[in-house]
Amino acid sequence: MKKLLLVVLIAAGLTSCTEQKTAYVDTTKIIKEYREMKEVEEEFTSKSDKVKIELDSLAQSFQKEVQEYQANMNGMSTAQRQEKEQELMAKQQTIQQQQQTMGNQLRQESDVVIDSIVTKVKEYVKEYGKDNDYTYIFGSNESANIMYAKDGLDITEEILEKLNESYEK
Repeated sequence: MKKLLLVVLIAAGLTSCTEQKTAYVDTTKIIKEYREMKEVEEEFTSKSDKVKIELDSLAQSFQKEVQEYQANMNGMSTAQRQEKEQELMAKQQTIQQQQQTMGNQLRQESDVVIDSIVTKVKEYVKEYGKDNDYTYIFGSNESANIMYAKDGLDITEEILEKLNESYEK
């Protein structure tokens, strides 16, 4: 009787264990090859280039002013030189503050947009997992969270394809 009970318990245990469907996604590849991310990167590269051109123009203008001062400083009184030097230092500080402000603003804008795309990808993978009865979908990246996976468990290409299709719409 004990043996029969043990067999029944083992059989019940085995039948109650459901197969868990798992897969993984290479998150680095998704982010690099997702069309929306590529477009955002291009947009911010373009914005960054425009800001750089604008700031370079300011710096060149300032540099010319410094050179003019250096060429004319011998003909100036001590008071005039001190006044001009203070003016130049103030301009230099203003340019540096502008560079810092514009750089920070661009970074913040970029971070917000990229965070929203990452959230969108996570939500898509979550929905994909629910729709396809996955128990787990792991993320892998360059730090190699997944050291080994059986062939067929990498669904990166499928996810990437569907993400890009949905973005095109």
